[in-house]
Amino acid sequence: MLNHKKSNFIALAIRIIIFEDNDRLRESLAYLLQSVPDYEVVADYSHCKDAVNITRVYKPNVVLMDIDMPGESGIRGVSLVKEANPDTAVIMYTVFEDDEKLFQCLCAGASGYLLKKTAPEKIFEAIREVMEGGAPMSPTIAKKVIERFQPVKASNQYNLTEREMQVLQLLSKGHSTKTIADKLDIAFNTVRIHLNNIYAKLHVNCGKEAIAKALVERITS
Repeated sequence: MLNHKKSNFIALAIRIIIFEDNDRLRESLAYLLQSVPDYEVVADYSHCKDAVNITRVYKPNVVLMDIDMPGESGIRGVSLVKEANPDTAVIMYTVFEDDEKLFQCLCAGASGYLLKKTAPEKIFEAIREVMEGGAPMSPTIAKKVIERFQPVKASNQYNLTEREMQVLQLLSKGHSTKTIADKLDIAFNTVRIHLNNIYAKLHVNCGKEAIAKALVERITS
């Protein structure tokens, strides 16, 4: 009867896998999570090169993923986990606060992003939150996300004129120099002058780079 109850409990537990190359930290984290009644650490690894097979075998609900690991990076690890099971939620657990790694992880499918200085109780809360469909993040990371997705006022940041903004917006929508001239009712050479000014202000060398920067930084609406 005791074994039967334990079997039911495990079936209801949140299944967790940890990918972390720091052995002491990984073991400590597993120990802490195991102390929570409804959490079950089903496996832990120092690398994520076999993340696809590992995910298929253990069928975790949640994965805690470091970024800087030997072999495959944790960013790639997110993609591997989601490839094996799209329903598995991945929470990044890392020391990295830079924007590039943050957004690479989110684009790869990560559901949350916690810094390693996060208090243990916040990690417990993050796992519950992600299981409820939330996107837990450390406060400094959440601020970066909010700032990134706020519209950038290019006229203030890059000193683009109203006409240059119009030209850049049309360029970003795939219009050629000729069609831009037609739509704005200005001369072809005038558009070329505006484009050269835009490239100089955005510190890019061509139209493709200007479009990429406009999209990434949300310069145009």
